[in-house]
Amino acid sequence: MTELEKSMESLITVFHRYAKEGGNKTTLSKKELKKLIESELPNFLKAQKNPDTVACIIKDLDQNKDDELDFEEFVPFVAGLTIACEKHYALHHEKKGKK
Repeated sequence: MTELEKSMESLITVFHRYAKEGGNKTTLSKKELKKLIESELPNFLKAQKNPDTVACIIKDLDQNKDDELDFEEFVPFVAGLTIACEKHYALHHEKKGKK
């Protein structure tokens, strides 16, 4: 498997590891999403000023308004974070190159 394929498999595996903890095995509840973020993205959560971050994430991404995130609703969250991280990475490397 390529590095990108492993990354995709990891994203799917992590999602389902947390989704299977609740009643609906194919979606993340607010509680499951919070646990996923606390365990898998601890630095993201620490950087947030709003104590209702998880509730805001679900509200923003929950397209069908069932108060849960399925995989298709979850992926844009990860993609958005990845884009933000890449921008930070690019800025950091740009600054290193100017020294």
